[in-house]
Amino acid sequence: MAVQDPIRDGLARGWKVFGGPHGARPEKLVCDVAIIGSGAGAGVTAELLARAGLQVVIVEEGPLKSSSDFKQIEAEAYPQLYQESAARKTADKAINILQGRCVGGSTTVNWTSSFRTPTSTLAYWQDKFGLSTYGNDALAPYFQQAEARLSIGPWLVAANENNDLLRRGAAKLGISAASIARNVKGCWNLGSCGMGCPTNAKQSMLVTTIPAALDRGAVLLVETRAQKFELSGGKVTALQCVAVKPNSAQAEPAQAATTIVAKHYVLAGGAINSPALLLRSQAPDPHGLLGKRTFLHPVVASAAIMEQKVEGWYGAPQTIYSDHFLETQAIDGPIGYKLEAPPLHPVIFASTVSGYGQQQADLLKQFPHTHVLLALMRDGFHDQSRGGTVSLRGDGSPSLDYPLTDYVMDGARRALLSMAEIQFASGAKQVLPVHEMATPYTSWAQTKEAIASLAMKPLLTKVVSAHVMGGCGLGGTEKLGVTQPDGTHWQISNLSIHDGSLFPTSIGANPQLSIYGVVNRLAQGLAKRLAGKDVALAAPVL
Repeated sequence: MAVQDPIRDGLARGWKVFGGPHGARPEKLVCDVAIIGSGAGAGVTAELLARAGLQVVIVEEGPLKSSSDFKQIEAEAYPQLYQESAARKTADKAINILQGRCVGGSTTVNWTSSFRTPTSTLAYWQDKFGLSTYGNDALAPYFQQAEARLSIGPWLVAANENNDLLRRGAAKLGISAASIARNVKGCWNLGSCGMGCPTNAKQSMLVTTIPAALDRGAVLLVETRAQKFELSGGKVTALQCVAVKPNSAQAEPAQAATTIVAKHYVLAGGAINSPALLLRSQAPDPHGLLGKRTFLHPVVASAAIMEQKVEGWYGAPQTIYSDHFLETQAIDGPIGYKLEAPPLHPVIFASTVSGYGQQQADLLKQFPHTHVLLALMRDGFHDQSRGGTVSLRGDGSPSLDYPLTDYVMDGARRALLSMAEIQFASGAKQVLPVHEMATPYTSWAQTKEAIASLAMKPLLTKVVSAHVMGGCGLGGTEKLGVTQPDGTHWQISNLSIHDGSLFPTSIGANPQLSIYGVVNRLAQGLAKRLAGKDVALAAPVL
């Protein structure tokens, strides 16, 4: 069945898109608001400000790809749609980071899991960071609007076997598990969400808010890097942008730079990239907070071999979770973790699991029978879990130094134990903790003993992340954060920050809905200040 491509339709209608294959960028643009990024925060902001009648320019480093380009092929998707071809790493190479780099940002390639910000996280922010207005009741209307606009709701189809094994194993151990809400409409249940949705069912920024802004006259620059803010007198006076190639390498010097002069600027390039732009711009940082407290939800994994076929590549990728090991753990005690079941695709799987040569070949032979669990560790709530620091390399590109402390690695060991026990309870024949020194184990007792003796060290313990937060944190005073509670930079009056870099800790859950809800409120406030108009996200007219 043919699938309509709303991006190609929009381009045919005359959307103002420049860069890469879409034509030369103007040397200068003058607008009301320049938005850096096109992901969760940028998309929500762009739609609301455009609806308020403001002239918006969106700057995106990655390419504009659409459902016509999404072929469910890893070798094509990762170089096109992800930062550093899905191989972005921390400074010591100990953590691999999956982060989007395309129009729609990570919303184009995420697995659709949608959680409101946990009450315990908001309470901690109120207590420790002076964010008195960040309570459940205050944020609830903005979450409700985002959920309606982006079709976020329960997934009513039966979980695939990969996810149902988590449910069944947890139930046998008396551990609570529940279903995950998803932002999809008319989902075909293909399981390739991480490679871009070929049916436009995923309600990412690519097919919702960015098109809405473009239909209202917004300008989109693609394959264009926001290089540097020009600052004077506590304000941004201009934004300098440069052309980049599809792989993000800077284009030939012959391609002219673009200068954007706006009344207001919104930084929404995502944690890591947003702090980096401010660092390149030598933004004021009187309290040494910029780029600090950058969080990842460090993730460890456990693989298992089942008697039956699992075929974890097919079906909705994440539909079951357990917060048992968060809810039974004090938020500022030993690190807690959320359990989920990720989709399985051969390139990501083979590049993550331990072993090589014959050992890995033997493992891959059993790929259809393989089950995997993930544990997302809730970092940022303890003195020994202060996250990482974004800095600049010599060429101005960002680097994240994220120490895997003994505190974090203690959580990794406990998480490997929890996942292995659940997998054996669900019928695993073998369990392989994803650690360089581990081998497949055939009983819970054997696995428990082996995990207890593993050296929990960086590079030996395989750690990954798809959730990057912090670095421009909110604070009730300028000594507590880079950004004011209304999203405005503390020292730069015409700059707002509207992305996951705002979060002063990790969320403790997949962060996309937290970004949608928080930024929905911030962008409505900004629209009122700039245009004097009340706007709100609203469910699309069917």
